[in-house]
Amino acid sequence: MSWSICGLQHARAEFVIIAREPDTSMSEACRQFGISRKTGYKWLRRYEVSGLPGLTDLSRRPRSSPLQLNGDVVVALVELHEAHRKWGPKKLRARLTRVGCSSDKVPSLATVARLARRLGWSEARVRGRPRRCAPTGPLSDADHPNDVWTVDFKGWWRTRDGRHCEPLSIRDLYSRYILCLRPMVRRNTETVRQAFVEVFKRYGLPGIIRSDNGGPFASLTGPYGLTRLSAWWRSLGIKLERIALGHPEQNGGHERMHGDIAREIESEPAVTVAEETVRLERWRIEFNIERPHEALDMKVPGEVYRCSKRRLADVKPYVYPCSFDRRHVRRDGCIRIHGRRVYLSEALGRMEVGLERLDETSWRAWYCDLAICEIELTDDRVLRRPATGDPAAAGENCNPCPDNKVLPMSRS
Repeated sequence: MSWSICGLQHARAEFVIIAREPDTSMSEACRQFGISRKTGYKWLRRYEVSGLPGLTDLSRRPRSSPLQLNGDVVVALVELHEAHRKWGPKKLRARLTRVGCSSDKVPSLATVARLARRLGWSEARVRGRPRRCAPTGPLSDADHPNDVWTVDFKGWWRTRDGRHCEPLSIRDLYSRYILCLRPMVRRNTETVRQAFVEVFKRYGLPGIIRSDNGGPFASLTGPYGLTRLSAWWRSLGIKLERIALGHPEQNGGHERMHGDIAREIESEPAVTVAEETVRLERWRIEFNIERPHEALDMKVPGEVYRCSKRRLADVKPYVYPCSFDRRHVRRDGCIRIHGRRVYLSEALGRMEVGLERLDETSWRAWYCDLAICEIELTDDRVLRRPATGDPAAAGENCNPCPDNKVLPMSRS
């Protein structure tokens, strides 16, 4: 006979009646009802103290609940969740501390997470296999604001009127401060350059700009991957850094920020691009000023970021050594040496390069501190080869001159 089959109170009453008989063995009675001797003596004691009502199950509620949430704290957490629906327990708890809740009333992170799960604010994460990236050149660490800026285009979406919306995002790696987040009318060099001019005037210049290998930030064929935009950055004294092809996780913090935009903005698009621009700017301000960041010890990026001391107005043109011959690159990427046309790169159009003379017929072309190529003039052709020690050009064919033959490249 099992208590899981019969009504519990009826089975317990029957057990007590049998077990109280003078000639009944407690061991046999317990075996008959499928319980232990300890349980049998417990029900006998309860019956002797409280009678039949003592055979019912008692409440298992603890006498004290140290983790119980204060009603005011629950209300405050609900209000914070209503204002920031995509925030997780860590950010909600940090924000609760900042809005003036006394430290003794702030619940633990586990308590806030339990409340969030109970109210359906968050779901358990399903963690996939960690991605492994191929080893590449070391990327620079950021020890101070403006050491490294990261830049990328957020994947596009359509507004409700069918217009194309693709924001440009610029972010400081050290502080996580978003410097720019605006939809671009066109994804071309001039439009993006104008956005950078405004950012440079407002925040100053970084030491390094890190990007992927897509346009207009980088080129897969130009020397050092230069484009018109990145060549302009280099002329301002900004170093260039690029992640490996096909490995966006090397710029993981930036991609994580794009994921937040996808959940909070893209998932519910506005009617027009103009409205989306306003929403993105409000989201950027909230991210910088209100949203706690785990990597910053739950500070907000605005508390950590400081403008750069290098200002755009203070940048002076790059000065080549006196022994160099200076040439202005034409719009088609060509220069003239002894009346002969030599192609360098369209990315350097309207820029100034320096020519270092190697011998009577050979020169090394420099753009700022980058050795672009080595040029040799013969009687019947112009030969171009990568500059000695140029890692970007090693093992690749140079862009051919429009009307001249090119010396085949060899790996260095």
